[in-house]
Amino acid sequence: MARTAFDTSILHRGAHSASYFDLARAAGDGAEIVDFCIPCNPYFPTPEMFDELTRELKSILKYYPSDSATITKKLAAVLGLHPQTVAMANGSTELITWIDHLLVKESLAIPIPTFGRWTDQPLETGKRVDMFPLQERDGFRLDLEEYVEFIRERRSRVAVICNVNNPDGNYLPRRDVIRFLDALSDLDLVVVDESFIDFSDAERYPSVGPDAVIRPNAVVLKSLGKNFGLHGIRFGYLLANPAIAGRIAKMLPKWNLNSLAEKVVHMIQDHEMEYEESLRLLSRDRRSMGRELQRIPGLTVFPSQGNFFLVKLPNEWSGVALRDFLVANHGIMTRECGNKLGMTSQFMRLVVRPGADVDRLVDGMLDYAQRFHGRSVHESDPLESSSRRWTEQYEERSEYVGRRAAAS
Repeated sequence: MARTAFDTSILHRGAHSASYFDLARAAGDGAEIVDFCIPCNPYFPTPEMFDELTRELKSILKYYPSDSATITKKLAAVLGLHPQTVAMANGSTELITWIDHLLVKESLAIPIPTFGRWTDQPLETGKRVDMFPLQERDGFRLDLEEYVEFIRERRSRVAVICNVNNPDGNYLPRRDVIRFLDALSDLDLVVVDESFIDFSDAERYPSVGPDAVIRPNAVVLKSLGKNFGLHGIRFGYLLANPAIAGRIAKMLPKWNLNSLAEKVVHMIQDHEMEYEESLRLLSRDRRSMGRELQRIPGLTVFPSQGNFFLVKLPNEWSGVALRDFLVANHGIMTRECGNKLGMTSQFMRLVVRPGADVDRLVDGMLDYAQRFHGRSVHESDPLESSSRRWTEQYEERSEYVGRRAAAS
């Protein structure tokens, strides 16, 4: 057991999860925090890439970056995109902010639960947010036809979907998303947030980015930080027709991207094979982690195409208490979902990590069960079929099938 003498009061400040740096400072010198909270790619960048960044760190920190237009043009060239269809910013959150300010006039429809900035940002600027509740009984899967009906009934002028959706990990087939765009071609705007889509192995070409750039009212969002395992850089981009992309880009500061982001953009083209391998490894780990989580009696594991799992805790468990216990006694940080619209503290989002880390997580959760709820780890045979604890329609894939370029 990795006791940390951790002051868990830091976990109860503010609405968002504590940052890794807050946790590290609170844990003290020498304490190791295993992060199951931040949905990051654990296999990218590679150690060799980090070595390269370390060697150039002095220049990266000392000198100004190129202007944002130059960095965006380079990213477009690397990803095979037309630069006039791309706007690059300090993370997808900055893009969401400008989409709201410039393109959302009165109302926005969004399924919940989902990424919180899609509800919070327009509410902060006085817009009407029409929330379409996803149902636990359906595994939080979004029925696009019902959602379109809801949008028509509410007369929403902007519609958003997240594919893959956070926190439930559900994936919408590309053909269905295209039909969704077709059905709402009269709206002011339709946004498809694809921040987690690179982690999906459901289809070889899942993105609707190529379709968005030829439509008058469509935007696709991408998160480079999540894909490339570099949340600290804060960089992402959107794809849209030149009029929309240009309008967003025009509002962004001329030097809104930092030198580290510029360096990583230039590194991407030389490390595409390593990136593909990182996604293959993550797909493998997602399958094995799902099986391991099923060892925990009473835990419901929702199928996922993201780099995380949504789980529902047994009724007698407290998500807040479990989160605090894991970080204080096992050095594990998790994401309790009680502050997400459409969720309760009985739900947790657990990031996909390598097997050794998952073993530590499962041991910690079983330890919590034994110490506080008397639930024996042998209550059910971990080797027996436990498909009853998967929600319906889970399909385990035998191998990662390879994928598309990051933008496609």
